[in-house]
Amino acid sequence: MRALDAIGHALAVAGSMTWQITWSLILGFTLSAVVQAVIRRQTIVRLLGDDRPRTLARATGLGAASSSCSYAAVALARALFRRGASFTAAMTFEIASTNLVIELGIIMALLLSWQFTLAEFAGGPIMIVLVAVAFRLFVRRKLIDAARQQADRGLAGSMEGHAAMDMSIQSQGSFWRRLLSREGYTSVSHIFVMEWAAVLRDVVLGLLIAGAVGAWVPDTFWQHLFLTGHPLAAKLWGPLIGPVISVLSFVCSIGNVPLAAVLWNGGISFGGVVAFIFADLIIIPILVIYRKYYGTRMMLTILGIFYAAMVLAGYAVEFAFGALGLIPAERTARVAEAGITWNYTTILNIVFLLLAAALLVRFFRSGGRAMLTMMGGSPDGHH
Repeated sequence: MRALDAIGHALAVAGSMTWQITWSLILGFTLSAVVQAVIRRQTIVRLLGDDRPRTLARATGLGAASSSCSYAAVALARALFRRGASFTAAMTFEIASTNLVIELGIIMALLLSWQFTLAEFAGGPIMIVLVAVAFRLFVRRKLIDAARQQADRGLAGSMEGHAAMDMSIQSQGSFWRRLLSREGYTSVSHIFVMEWAAVLRDVVLGLLIAGAVGAWVPDTFWQHLFLTGHPLAAKLWGPLIGPVISVLSFVCSIGNVPLAAVLWNGGISFGGVVAFIFADLIIIPILVIYRKYYGTRMMLTILGIFYAAMVLAGYAVEFAFGALGLIPAERTARVAEAGITWNYTTILNIVFLLLAAALLVRFFRSGGRAMLTMMGGSPDGHH
């Protein structure tokens, strides 16, 4: 009976968080789909041919307008690299597409606070600059050439078919004319549903893990782990341990935000939360994919450089936001509520669930079902 009660408590916490974030996820994916619908894939490839600051700035912007699925972002980065993008630009695109996307910012503001969203969008560019500098200083051309040779073998990772699909609007005209056309409606619906299909596993897994951790792990465990009794040590330790927890959780994309909320309530530092969110690109399954894509040496290089950049970006955010008085004084992340009530969350959920239903109907009426079967297809497929 105790086991059933514990499972029920964990599911209740997960269900509460799901209800809180439903409308924000739909809004974020809709806005992301609109942006992706009007940006053609060949445009991205053409703009990322070197690692100059201007090119990396473009890669950051294009990545922020792209898929939030970590697996799809990693696969797309390799596709860009194989088609002529520089390795640094491809990695920049990958970082931005998982850490600077609209839906991530919305859900962080909702579950944590707006300060965390601001920290994510401030820390992301810091991490990108650090990664770019590290690749320039420590990664030799011989290693990049070896990585390109390995990438050209076309070994399959995950979400290859999804990364290969270009569902943008192909017709000409102004932004609004293209977006409001029938083709625009179809394109947005296809991207919206495919993005959901790509991240649903991680979102559900993240909510279940967060529910279990929030319900079963006592606060005293987190307080000891995060050194909450020693303020300066906690600030220094948080960005170091945050990515390690993320790596071991196996959760990526926006699915790690609910767990970040649990960790924040448990006592991890502000910078530790940000570093934890960044680390979705070095979880163990993705490291295995890096090894397939670029070889063992480059995988270890990516792991070392990404981890160091995440830690340093976490420190930068911790001390800069602390100096500006922007770190929340209370640890009141929205992990669980009493139940569903008639409030703004319920109203917004109804409105956006109706929007999701309209896009879902359009998706299936316009031949989208076949696309779902190709999400994990060949990395060399053109869909």
